[in-house]
Amino acid sequence: MIGNDCTVSLAAEAGQLQLNAFEPIIAHSLFKSVLHLRKGCKTLADHCVDGITANRETLRASVERSIGIVTALNPYIGYANATEIAAEAHLSGRGVAEIVLERKLMSPEQLADVLRPEVLTKPQMILPRAA
Repeated sequence: MIGNDCTVSLAAEAGQLQLNAFEPIIAHSLFKSVLHLRKGCKTLADHCVDGITANRETLRASVERSIGIVTALNPYIGYANATEIAAEAHLSGRGVAEIVLERKLMSPEQLADVLRPEVLTKPQMILPRAA
């Protein structure tokens, strides 16, 4: 791929505008590159991607242990609370959700609603909390 790229670059540079005598080598190198890419993608799909499955339990546990989910709670519990919870979760090794519930900053239903994957993975307009 890199050799073909270099060939195309040098041939294009050496040619004269629309009268490029090196167009055949440019086309040949481009077609070889496309063929290499196609074969590489097929090999990756056959030997790596096909058959991959997600271990949902492990992934859920990783998300629950992640301190990063405190960012999603920021609009609901405030920046100061989110910062304190993140620090405590980091130092104690406990989950963010566990600490939020312990401090009664959100109900279990509210927390579950905010931390749903559909909510976390799609942009949404967040309305300010009622005072």
